[in-house]
Amino acid sequence: MSTDDDEDRGYPTPRKNHQLKGHDAAEQVIVDAWNSKRMHHAWLLCGPRGVGKATLAYRMARFALSHGGENAGGGLFGDVPTSLYVSPDDPVFRRIAGGGHGDLKVIERLYDEKKKRLQGEIVVENVRAVGNFMSKTSAEGGWRVVIVDAADELNRNAANAILKVLEEPPANAMMILIAHQPGKLLPTIRSRCRRLNLGTLDDETVGSLLAQYCPDMETADIHALTGLADGSIGRALQLHDVGGLELYTELVNLIATLPDTDVAAQHKFAERFSPADRDEAFVTVTALLNWWLARMIRFAATGTAPREVVSGELPAMQRMAAAQPLDQWLEVWEKITDLMSATRGLHLDRKQALLNAFFMLEATIRG
Repeated sequence: MSTDDDEDRGYPTPRKNHQLKGHDAAEQVIVDAWNSKRMHHAWLLCGPRGVGKATLAYRMARFALSHGGENAGGGLFGDVPTSLYVSPDDPVFRRIAGGGHGDLKVIERLYDEKKKRLQGEIVVENVRAVGNFMSKTSAEGGWRVVIVDAADELNRNAANAILKVLEEPPANAMMILIAHQPGKLLPTIRSRCRRLNLGTLDDETVGSLLAQYCPDMETADIHALTGLADGSIGRALQLHDVGGLELYTELVNLIATLPDTDVAAQHKFAERFSPADRDEAFVTVTALLNWWLARMIRFAATGTAPREVVSGELPAMQRMAAAQPLDQWLEVWEKITDLMSATRGLHLDRKQALLNAFFMLEATIRG
């Protein structure tokens, strides 16, 4: 949910999203800080991908920029805000949605035109202007806000540039850092931020959002995608866009036949990811394979059966868990994860990588 194209698919980007579901407690912490005049100069929003961190960040920015710099602790007319909601009809909302508010700066990975994909990290050239931006007087007499999406994608030099700003925070300026993996951040950055942890969404919330954003989706598919989502509406929508449910169903069906190998079906499946323009689909299918194996291993370790997303996967997990000890499955999982990572990083043969993964699973089951 990070590109403007998402709007055409029926759901808004975080910049344009007026609703936030499942994180009332986190929002209340921010509202209370505002009303008590203890609005921290830096916030660190942590949690899994796709649960609403960026949506909350823009919600915070709209709220601060629409209330003015001297009004922390009350509304424009002395009222006490009870939420961060700003109407989509508000001029501040519309200007932020259009990327045209002079007091908001967003730092994120840039698109590499040569490689036709986002850069792998946020580099220092992207953040050099942050210090100057934050120290200037607000163009509209209120707050200056910077959103870093995501802070764990900053390289070392970029992180140090952000740290310098955090060490000398100017008045009426706020930095909102989004982090999927906060452990990757410099400890000195974490220590200078007020941290809010956003957890995964419950199935009811994910399902209701899927029904809202994808009104033509069948109820059974909503239920299945909710299971695949793992509490992340962003993951659910991304899977929907790339046909992730169909990929997962095919993948599980192939695994369920093991150790009997349908060579032709495996080759036909793996061949689909060979073309150069199938990078996103390859990333999706390898992530789904990794997720399925992780659930199988957790089942083997705990004996607690996971929810079946598609029919037939639980018997396959039971058969595999019984075939070999847990440590062998952990080793296979690590080998497959490393193989898929190397395949992407070194531009290896994707088809062969998937076929090798199926072979490793088959060989392990057979012992």
